[in-house]
Amino acid sequence: MRSRYSAFVIEDEAYLLTSWHPEHRPKDIQFDPKTKWLGLKVIATKQGNASDETGQVKFVARYKVAGKAYRIEENSYFIKLGLQWLYCYALEEDL
Repeated sequence: MRSRYSAFVIEDEAYLLTSWHPEHRPKDIQFDPKTKWLGLKVIATKQGNASDETGQVKFVARYKVAGKAYRIEENSYFIKLGLQWLYCYALEEDL
């Protein structure tokens, strides 16, 4: 999760697309140049260890656009394919 947040901060579209599960991956990512990322806080995790095949990460990411503060709170679902963890989608239920 932290690597994907960092990729959003530096607008690394290639990394984000590579770390997205192919069944859920968008064709491209549009970055807003007015967005200033302020921080990431991981709230909770479930599974996601080396021996697991799935994992969840609940996080809050804060950012500003044109001086106005926003936050994204999400419970992300990941699947491990081979040795790589891939982001699938946001879950409706809470951790």
